[in-house]
Amino acid sequence: MSTHVPPGWPSQVHPPGSDRFEDTALAWLLELVPPEYRRYGVLRRYPLALARMARHHVGASVEAAREGFRTARVDLGGVVPPHGIESVLDTYRREGARLVTLLQGIELVETALRGLAEPDDPTHRRPFTPKL
Repeated sequence: MSTHVPPGWPSQVHPPGSDRFEDTALAWLLELVPPEYRRYGVLRRYPLALARMARHHVGASVEAAREGFRTARVDLGGVVPPHGIESVLDTYRREGARLVTLLQGIELVETALRGLAEPDDPTHRRPFTPKL
């Protein structure tokens, strides 16, 4: 068993092929979705289904951060001073980058759960780009 994991692999998840890979992947993925998802046994039985749901959930958060970034100046212009708006935009930049990194980790884990051989495929590396 190799302990090599691709760049961006979440530190909380053991490497694919290890004894605890699925257990640690499941625990990590459950932390990324709304707490209500823990109620559904199907997501514990099928970690791949949970990974898919986590990918969609975090992907939607990335898009929400991009939309918030695009509209912050207009939406907040009359109620937040310019230095406050700049701080809000900086928050979106930082949070957006964190979310994209998280999404990449989810994609790597999902790929490993599927048993695909190349979880470090370059197509999994998409930087956060605020869209104006």
